[in-house]
Amino acid sequence: MSEYRYLFSPLKINSVVVPNRINFAAHLTNLSQNHQISDQHIAYYRERAKGGCGLITTEELTVHPSDLAYAKLVDAFVPEVVPGFQKLTKAIHQYDTKIFAQLNHNGMQADGKLSRLPVWGPSPGADPLFREICKEMELEDIAECVEYFAKSAGFVLEGGFDGIELQLGHSSLIRQFISPASNFREDQYGGSLENRMRFCLEVVEAVRQVVGRDFALGIRLNADEMHPRGGLTLEDAKQVAMRLEEHGGIDFLDLSLGTFYNLFLVEGSMHTPLAYVAPLSAAIRSVVGLPVYCTNRINDPHLAENILENGQGDMINMVRGLIADPELPNKARQGREDDIRQCIACNQGCIGRMGLGYTIGCMQTPAAGNEIEYGVGTITPCEQPKKVVVVGAGPAGLEAARVAALRMHRVVLLEKNLEVGGQNITAGKVAGRQEIQGVTRWLTGQVNKLDIDLRLGVEADAETVLAEKPDAVVVATGSLPKSKPFPGEYDFPQVVNTQQVLNGEVDPGPKVLLIDLEGHHQGTGTAELLAERGKEVHMLTPALFPGAALGPLQDLYLARQRLAKKGVTCTPDIAVLEIQGTLAKGLNVYSNEMIDFEGYDTVVLCAGNDPLDQLYFQLKGKVPELYRVGDCVAPRKTDMAIVEGQQVGRLL
Repeated sequence: MSEYRYLFSPLKINSVVVPNRINFAAHLTNLSQNHQISDQHIAYYRERAKGGCGLITTEELTVHPSDLAYAKLVDAFVPEVVPGFQKLTKAIHQYDTKIFAQLNHNGMQADGKLSRLPVWGPSPGADPLFREICKEMELEDIAECVEYFAKSAGFVLEGGFDGIELQLGHSSLIRQFISPASNFREDQYGGSLENRMRFCLEVVEAVRQVVGRDFALGIRLNADEMHPRGGLTLEDAKQVAMRLEEHGGIDFLDLSLGTFYNLFLVEGSMHTPLAYVAPLSAAIRSVVGLPVYCTNRINDPHLAENILENGQGDMINMVRGLIADPELPNKARQGREDDIRQCIACNQGCIGRMGLGYTIGCMQTPAAGNEIEYGVGTITPCEQPKKVVVVGAGPAGLEAARVAALRMHRVVLLEKNLEVGGQNITAGKVAGRQEIQGVTRWLTGQVNKLDIDLRLGVEADAETVLAEKPDAVVVATGSLPKSKPFPGEYDFPQVVNTQQVLNGEVDPGPKVLLIDLEGHHQGTGTAELLAERGKEVHMLTPALFPGAALGPLQDLYLARQRLAKKGVTCTPDIAVLEIQGTLAKGLNVYSNEMIDFEGYDTVVLCAGNDPLDQLYFQLKGKVPELYRVGDCVAPRKTDMAIVEGQQVGRLL
């Protein structure tokens, strides 16, 4: 712990002493039930408190009926919410952790489909994501909203929370009043910065009056909207921060970056730098004396320590880092850093699920959002140890072997290659996607610490497996790209697949046609990689645009930007019907026009996989227990491979 002089030191915020500098910051979970705190909510937050974080800030709690931007928001403005609040705070206070409630009104960043009410905003306008014109708030609306913030604060106080954070960040009515990009009013709430901050200060004063002087109260400030039409800049944020400190009503400044105009900055993927908001938090900290939180892509305790040591922040926000591994703080404190399951910012299980209305999750951690069933301590020793043979050491096989070994089964893990990882190794060769290999890096490290008989270079057939006399067999043999996904006459090396390109089995010619049916990183990343190697790349896709599956992952904007900068051309709306040599016959799915795409040296296919399930069917009926997991069931993404690996490991 001596190497974490700052990270595990306490921080005093008003009368609250937070035991360390790790905050599980506010983020949506979709875990509520009937707009109230659920038992799953409590289990989710309790797991992080038990894991050692110093502070938890709840997801946004909505303060007014007009704000129902998301179906699962928790209503903070009704008295019925208090018992759930009390149950939550009591659960967190069993540990040495404090808990703040974030209060918010999303304002114009919503639509009325759920609330069946007009969307409120400072001035008429539409958010780029929701696209509904909002109602310009009248003076009585503003007064009512201030009153509801105060009412909600009262219920938070009654609920046993240690503090309140007011949302002025990326999704916030208060920020919309402050920003010149969304506030065009000509009354006392518009025009000058003083006027644009009036609503904010009225909310702060009203909440402070309810909670008292000794209660911790702060804001989440947008450090820079980076708005395409001149929103709040870092210099503006400094002015707002100084005025709030001078006003005297707040005790800390949490930070966010960007808005719905640039969500890739709000929830940065692995294509964004680690700790990319640290320079902004340092800038805000340079003009105020209040504690300042640093946020975004801080997934490692050493990185967090450096930020604190360098004076770039006073508190470290970890969201995805603690979703991936709720025990990160305790592991760091105990010197077990190599046991930390680091977030890789894939955004597939967390933001990618939440943004589509599903409950929070994690690609690497099946327990995330399912702590009651899968949380820490729920993997227990089996009653009767078995000999378990797992075939395939990709993500699914590694996880099945890990969980089975933790349950004290005798595990033999067979892998045909000389290294473990399966398709995860190939995925890490895509341009800018090296961090994805962290998935199997962690799994491999854990497998190596357990009593698992790992045998590499073993091409396991039914005879090999049966010779082990197993009590149970788990087949995790994965999948391979479809050999002939389109009709026609074509052969290697003129027509190849993305895996062959990424694994270096072929060097495509100067002019490449890449046909992408998946819309994920495999297609766009391979196109980008080839362009970096000097190839002239033309992408075809039946979707509306290339990378169609990347939107929920906050990767679409940057992927399209990189492809354009590197000269990749894209033709959407094309269904390839046939390939002849390097000629692709396409159909425009809207006009029904037939188009020939020809003149290429190499055609690269990203057109799906077929399961490698032969071993499973060969063993069926020949072993006492037989399971299959991952791509050999059906080719999908890594999250399902790991979920199934864990499920089977628990079933054995």
